[in-house]
Amino acid sequence: MREWLRSLFSRSQSSEDKVRQINKRRTELANASDETLRQTARRCTELIDTLAVSAVVAARVLGLVMFDVQLQGAVALAEGKIAEMQTGEGKTLAAVPAVAWYARQGQGVHIMTANDYLARRDAQWMGPVYRTLGLSVGCIQQVSNSAERQRAYNCDVTYGTANEMGFDYLRDQLALHRSEQVHRPFNVALVDEADSILIDEARLPLVIAGGEDEAESLAYRVDALTRRFRRFVHYSIDENGRNVVLTDAGIRAVEEACRCGNLFEDKNLPLHAAVQDSIHAHVLLHRDVDYIVKNGAIESVDEFKGRIIQERRWPSGLHTAIEAKEGVQLKKQGRILGSITLQNLLALYPVVCGMTGTAATQADEFRSVYSLEVEVIPTNRPMIRTDHPDVLFGTQREKEAAVIAEIRKAHERGQPVLVGTASVEESERLSRQLSSVPHSILNARNDEQEAAIVACAGERGAVTISTNMAGRGTDIRLGEGVGELGGLYVIGTSRHESRRIDNQLRGRAGRQGDPGSSRFFISLEDPLLVRYGIENSAYQHDPEPVQRIIEGQQGDIRRFLVNYEEATEGRRLAVQQRRQGILDGPSSCDSETERIVSLLTIDDLWAEYLSALSEIHGGIQWVSLTGGVRDPIQNYFKFGGFDPFREYVKKVDLLFEELLAAIDTEIPKRLKEPGTATDVTTSRRGTTWTYVTTDQPFGLAMQQAIRDSVKRRTDAKA
Repeated sequence: MREWLRSLFSRSQSSEDKVRQINKRRTELANASDETLRQTARRCTELIDTLAVSAVVAARVLGLVMFDVQLQGAVALAEGKIAEMQTGEGKTLAAVPAVAWYARQGQGVHIMTANDYLARRDAQWMGPVYRTLGLSVGCIQQVSNSAERQRAYNCDVTYGTANEMGFDYLRDQLALHRSEQVHRPFNVALVDEADSILIDEARLPLVIAGGEDEAESLAYRVDALTRRFRRFVHYSIDENGRNVVLTDAGIRAVEEACRCGNLFEDKNLPLHAAVQDSIHAHVLLHRDVDYIVKNGAIESVDEFKGRIIQERRWPSGLHTAIEAKEGVQLKKQGRILGSITLQNLLALYPVVCGMTGTAATQADEFRSVYSLEVEVIPTNRPMIRTDHPDVLFGTQREKEAAVIAEIRKAHERGQPVLVGTASVEESERLSRQLSSVPHSILNARNDEQEAAIVACAGERGAVTISTNMAGRGTDIRLGEGVGELGGLYVIGTSRHESRRIDNQLRGRAGRQGDPGSSRFFISLEDPLLVRYGIENSAYQHDPEPVQRIIEGQQGDIRRFLVNYEEATEGRRLAVQQRRQGILDGPSSCDSETERIVSLLTIDDLWAEYLSALSEIHGGIQWVSLTGGVRDPIQNYFKFGGFDPFREYVKKVDLLFEELLAAIDTEIPKRLKEPGTATDVTTSRRGTTWTYVTTDQPFGLAMQQAIRDSVKRRTDAKA
């Protein structure tokens, strides 16, 4: 369908030609009555007409006249592309004509936003335009109940976060009655902040879990031991600071303290895993950097946005280890009943398009993974922001002193300053050093105040210390007289691994032709330079080649993982289709019993299948298959000759065959059990809950092995 749309609308016409036609048509419609516009909207069968009438209605209802570049963005979206539009260029309005075009099919359009606030704001703001065009509008919020969700999804246009829409999909896969499902068949997804959802968060699994709690006392017992461990004595850290390895002394310490015998025996696998998780929690995950402790719970901080991700956890053992480390109440884990990544969720939509301020640097990945082209939309007014060269320092202390001095100078002349930091810890450290200058601080601890803080960040003399979260999805407007002072001055305290994140920070300044400037202050002690061992001479003249190499490596890792997950995603869809066929089937008194028993049996066996896959992903048996790949315990196995992908597919195939056979035999068996007819009205899985977990589907050791492999190929090409 996506290719058909492109061929239909691309017929030798440039986007500029289409915009000229739209403008001609909206001039013709400018004086039409409201009723004429409604009738025209209902009769529209051509893209140009639909976009033109939508633009006229938006101007009449909202008082917002669409710029040509907004119409160009709408055309790109209607052609199934990613539209890159800079901050302040009006992406929210630009999406409306394209959404109206897609909604004409009557099968629903999902607009995926970055958070609940933006979903609610945009649905309320753009709703009158859609309704004037004869389209219904709904909005999904985290607190929405089942009935509210059903009503929202039955609308022509539905706003919500990608996570909430994904969680609803997972809940639908566990429904025991068709009336419990909230989604209808997927049609079109328009993804706001597309780089965040389709790249940064694409591999993060959405999880639905349930059942009884497992015993978690092991995490506390192990924590009491590992918090006394010392680097180079009991464990070592790999060169990139991403993985920990027990030394011989560390292994002996565990065996003696736990009196477990050989730590590598199968019976000790839970202990073995708990030790690895505990060391990782203590050594590689840092409070106020990777997570914060808020209201007695561990809250994960998104490394790209700097804000808390609601209901996000690390894989169960690692998350429990962090809770033990910080002495907070352990969250119940239960067993995983279903899971899907955002990437696989979006693959269920026949049409996907999106918009963002930063996509061009990832154009190749959008094309290769999603078959999506990126169209860079020019700004409405010339960009006059000045992006100064980076300033490099030898130490972090020197860099921070220079940042503080630069802030003071700008503040003295009244120029507003936005400082982008890499972590909660760094933002608060700079804040303490800046105590004599009035300023606001914006990070994961007070993210609920984001809109209010950002609203004042462009005022004369304002100083805002922030993490990367600063105002994505909202504009920083300049106060009176600030333009004459140079506009907003954006200071970055470090470079990110991804150029997109740096560009997002720069993009806070210079909106809609406003003046502004940006500069990054860098030190050789910054995490990026330390982690990748970048020499001074390689970095100081131009950081982008270094970032391109890192982005390439990370893109290769994501593509590598896609290949492995495809082996299981097709099987998940096959089981889901079988389950849905049973759910949709006719029922009577006796067949109703068989239907629910069949559904519950499939759910139970699928959960067991997921558990078995998890053991393959993270267990030592998986690492041993790869031959010569670093193992978290014994450095290297010497089993060479294996093709890890082929071996993995073999295991997945075997597991899936066992699953299908078990379904066929277990359903009749359960139907014969005494009391089944009276038990079917109650689900055996109990309460369910949803959360997002981290992107470590094959364990930390495997992730490192992939990075090593990618690095070797990159070095070979160089």
